[in-house]
Amino acid sequence: MKNITLYAFVIILISACNQPTGLTVDTSKPTELATGLDSVSYLLGTNVATDLTQNGGMKEIDNKSFLTGMQRVFEGKDVEINEADARAFMQSYFTRMKEEKSSVNMEEGAAYLEENKAKEGVQVTESGLQYKVITEGTGAIPTKEDMVRVHYIGKLVDGTIFDSAVERGEPLEFATTGVIPGWTEALTMMPVGSKWELVIPSNLAYGESGTGPIPGNSTLLFEVELLDIIKQEETPANQ
Repeated sequence: MKNITLYAFVIILISACNQPTGLTVDTSKPTELATGLDSVSYLLGTNVATDLTQNGGMKEIDNKSFLTGMQRVFEGKDVEINEADARAFMQSYFTRMKEEKSSVNMEEGAAYLEENKAKEGVQVTESGLQYKVITEGTGAIPTKEDMVRVHYIGKLVDGTIFDSAVERGEPLEFATTGVIPGWTEALTMMPVGSKWELVIPSNLAYGESGTGPIPGNSTLLFEVELLDIIKQEETPANQ
């Protein structure tokens, strides 16, 4: 995929330097895939778009320029911008996009935190973690030495679900210290059987860098249910 993505970046560069006209693509109906070529073309398109959306922050493209760039490569014609200039432009372009998005995320997160802390039942810890108890469990409280089993749903402040053990139907097991700081803090306060709503500031989550589908400086929302503390088998003394 790295080579495919590089080609996509070069094509986008061509797009940025031409007057955008674009082509209309109707996605309101199911896509007809009748041959091997149209199927692989469709899959290449979805792969590139997924990569650009998740890692590049792009939500649109000039289709005409995109296809023109591809056709020039297929016909063996020169690309109008040399590789060195393309790399420099792409680095600058996507760095700027990332910085702009991170700044927006920081502002939106701060506004969400300010509004949320005033809601009934919301508690705020010294670190800035916000939580609301939905169900109060009666079991033991994990320590930083424990492994736990949890169900959870993770969202961005706009409501986008980026991960959900509930949807997968598979609780996740991990060490309480093997996750983001906001999770560690919450888990070591939750009795087994509890379900909490968490609002985690970016500095207690993935910070400026973000990860995967989570952009930099994102405040994260979680619904977390602590199912159990996993008992660790003791290692025999002779091992």
